[in-house]
Amino acid sequence: ITSIMNRVRNLKNKYRNEENITDEFNYTKISADTTDNSGTVNQIMMTTNNPEDWLCFLLKLEKKGIPQMDVSLLNRLIGRYSQAVTALPAEKYSQDESYARILVRFAELKALQDPEEARDQFHLARLNCKKFAFVHVAFAQFELSQENEKKCKQILQKAVECSAVPLELLETALQNLHLKKKQLLSDEEK
Repeated sequence: ITSIMNRVRNLKNKYRNEENITDEFNYTKISADTTDNSGTVNQIMMTTNNPEDWLCFLLKLEKKGIPQMDVSLLNRLIGRYSQAVTALPAEKYSQDESYARILVRFAELKALQDPEEARDQFHLARLNCKKFAFVHVAFAQFELSQENEKKCKQILQKAVECSAVPLELLETALQNLHLKKKQLLSDEEK
């Protein structure tokens, strides 16, 4: 755990120092209509600083392109997700589904750049948000994509043991693994 936490601190420092963090989202006003999420990162941090607002902002940013095809967007997204993870204390939000989704998506994006750092991020997500089955399934899917079928199965079994919910999601993922499917969950099952 200490090793993981040290790597997380290093990652936070690395992305905090990137210069492109404040590019296209430097708006000067917050919209009266908060449903359009036009506020800036600084405004989120200074006002609500909650996982729901961060997740809404990050998902809106992701719609600007395809991270797998656009390195610039991928780097920008990783920087923003890193900011969100840094701004949201795990002690306060470990039971929050939006926070768990931020951690998982950050790890998934990191997997496109560096599988080892992604693995650390998945460990962190699982450590902080162990009650959510989708966190375990995402980590297991990552391990399966890295051809670590044994590790994938262990992650899913441990998730069942720690009573992650919903249990049906874990059972479906285990069944699909047993059937040698490349995807633990289909889009419908997700």
